[in-house]
Amino acid sequence: MNSRQRRGIVLLLLSVLCAIGAFVGVLSVIRDVNSKVGPEVTAYRLKGDVAPYKALSDAQFEKIAMPKRWLSENAITDISEIRGKIAVTQLKGGSLLQTDMLVKKPELAAGEQEIAIMIDAATGVAGKINPGARVNIYATFEGKEKTEADQSRVIVAGARVLDVGRITALEPSKEDRNRANTDAVPITFALSTLDAQRVAYAESFAKHVRLARVADGSDPNVTPRDRTYTLNGDK
Repeated sequence: MNSRQRRGIVLLLLSVLCAIGAFVGVLSVIRDVNSKVGPEVTAYRLKGDVAPYKALSDAQFEKIAMPKRWLSENAITDISEIRGKIAVTQLKGGSLLQTDMLVKKPELAAGEQEIAIMIDAATGVAGKINPGARVNIYATFEGKEKTEADQSRVIVAGARVLDVGRITALEPSKEDRNRANTDAVPITFALSTLDAQRVAYAESFAKHVRLARVADGSDPNVTPRDRTYTLNGDK
């Protein structure tokens, strides 16, 4: 074996040793990354914005894989957890789904029934009444006779809101053709049979029906003396 062949063998051995060293280095980096990142788990990301208090569906989310250690404790990893839930706030597209973004959709209790009426968007809702809220329902009635005073009545105290629909422009009635279109919102309540009849009557015969939101945790009940108001009786 001449000197040129020996140099070739030495260079070949050095190349093999360098390759082995590089391979060991790559394995070391991979082990270090795995030790820092850890195992991956399933998470769900919003495809687009979701309006508050709207029901959620699987189609609104995309499934992704993320290192478990990078997810917060309240991250949702099972899409079935959104069933029967609604968004509690405005959700932005690209956000990871978390339990504090959702609340349980209000449902009917035993003996209750759903009833929906249109409420003036400006005077009755103002964007502050949402599913789960408690409201007092007021109706104003004109006196049947000229000598009879107009009245404002609390027809239902503590009505539970199930759903708030989209704002809709209502055309004026035949009697009010000179009035501009009114923006109204369909509000769905969970009421007893008697309260549902009161609301249906007020929607048909009252001059106005309005809602007053009851503070969370407070008693919505109204005393019989305070349920009816007339201007003449205000002293």
